[in-house]
Amino acid sequence: MSLSPTSALGAAATRPTLGGASADYSMFLKLLTTQMQNQDPLKPMDSTEYTAQLAQFSQVEQTIQQTSKLNEILAQLTTQNMAQASGFIGQVGQFDTTVAGLTAETGANWTYSAARPVSSLTATITDGSGKTVATMALDPATSGTLSWNGASAGGSTAPDGPYSLSIAGVDASGASVPVSVTTSGTISEVVAANGNLTLGVNGAQIPIGLLTKLHAAG
Repeated sequence: MSLSPTSALGAAATRPTLGGASADYSMFLKLLTTQMQNQDPLKPMDSTEYTAQLAQFSQVEQTIQQTSKLNEILAQLTTQNMAQASGFIGQVGQFDTTVAGLTAETGANWTYSAARPVSSLTATITDGSGKTVATMALDPATSGTLSWNGASAGGSTAPDGPYSLSIAGVDASGASVPVSVTTSGTISEVVAANGNLTLGVNGAQIPIGLLTKLHAAG
């Protein structure tokens, strides 16, 4: 498969819209028509100025046509990238993000790595609004994985949805240690919206540009 996370982002640029250009086109046409209807017959508009206005009118029209054609090209690219990305479905992807999806069937999964040896690790899980739903102490290993089944601090189970993980590391001297976090999961769908491609992973939509690794499930 020729698609890479980087190349797939080619279709993720913001799609141009016709709204602004069309509004300018309509307004310019209305002003030009009104001006011609209300000019003094004995003192007609200067031909040079009139020609300049017609040239501006032509430029606005060309902008609309170019924008429309560009939208068509972007739509084709998005469709092509989406078709290629469909080959990711069923594979396990690793993503450069702290966000993981949680469902009743599958827990949220993260991988972490500390910059240097640590004496303690504290994990904090937050929901989509940034509210803390769970905290826990982890084994003080330089790297590891965390699978969370939704159990919250109050004993209840968190609802399905995306959750973020942050980990605070401390070394033997009490100094803070940076800890990087990534997420992984089986890709179940590819979604295109507004020219952007995302991959559905355990209920969470993750931008395809954050995909860093793929391997077969199981």
